[in-house]
Amino acid sequence: MDRSDVKELYFISLISNVQSIIEHGILSHNKSVKLPHDDSIAMQEMQEKRKIKKIYGTNKKLHDFANLYFDAHNPMLSRRRDQNTKISVLRINAEVIDLPNVIIADQNASSDYVRFYPVSKGLAAIDKDRLFAQYWTHRDNQYEEWAHKSVKCAEVLVPDKVEPQYILDAYVANQTALDAFKKLRMGLTVCIKSDIFF
Repeated sequence: MDRSDVKELYFISLISNVQSIIEHGILSHNKSVKLPHDDSIAMQEMQEKRKIKKIYGTNKKLHDFANLYFDAHNPMLSRRRDQNTKISVLRINAEVIDLPNVIIADQNASSDYVRFYPVSKGLAAIDKDRLFAQYWTHRDNQYEEWAHKSVKCAEVLVPDKVEPQYILDAYVANQTALDAFKKLRMGLTVCIKSDIFF
């Protein structure tokens, strides 16, 4: 994958947390726990792995980075489909990837097999066809499905926080979510984009 393939990035959040995100930015886990906010959509078993994971080449842990996805249509969002009326996907300016000390995880950053890279090497390590594929299921090959699933969740890791000015707008799955988002009057443009949801 090349830098030109990265058109935008994504952050998945509960709608009820977006106002805080607009005010404070997308914070690393270690920074976000210091602020009052609603429940997270993060999976607890993954958070347990993430909190001890060290980022090679830095003195930081994974929870010291704000994490964004290259593709929001991924297994993480799929596993939260039962919360579609409560979830939004924030569209993030791709310029974030050009900020200093950004790290690329070539698959889900909690994976035992993930590799961490500076951006210049990390993008080249990702197969864009697999990353942006609509489906990651491989009925006849369980290992291939697991590997593809992990690549679909490749991440951009930003030290500490993504500043609010990089948040462009938001997507939601349906009219119920749209109404809930607009009701909060956050001043952020939002539209239904059901094709990225499940």
